[in-house]
Amino acid sequence: MLVWVIYDIAENSTRKKVSDRCKDYGLYRVQKSVFLGSLNSNQRDSLAIECEEIIDIDIDSVYIFPMDEKSFKKVKLIGMAFDKDLVKDEVLTMFF
Repeated sequence: MLVWVIYDIAENSTRKKVSDRCKDYGLYRVQKSVFLGSLNSNQRDSLAIECEEIIDIDIDSVYIFPMDEKSFKKVKLIGMAFDKDLVKDEVLTMFF
């Protein structure tokens, strides 16, 4: 299932660890604090546990939103959808 991972993390080093973890799970960066990709339910749970261990839960936040294909096709992109320097072609083909 497709998932969006969106985070707001205060410390650069913590933010980098969460970003690296998302990449380790094969997710693609679509914005600086947003990742998209396919994870099964076990992977989603594992990523959530790992992020909880990394962040300061009193000031940081990580959201992992599952999204089915039908809903994903209804996503509206307004303005510059992606930072071309951060996004791989695989994500662009999901949208276009």
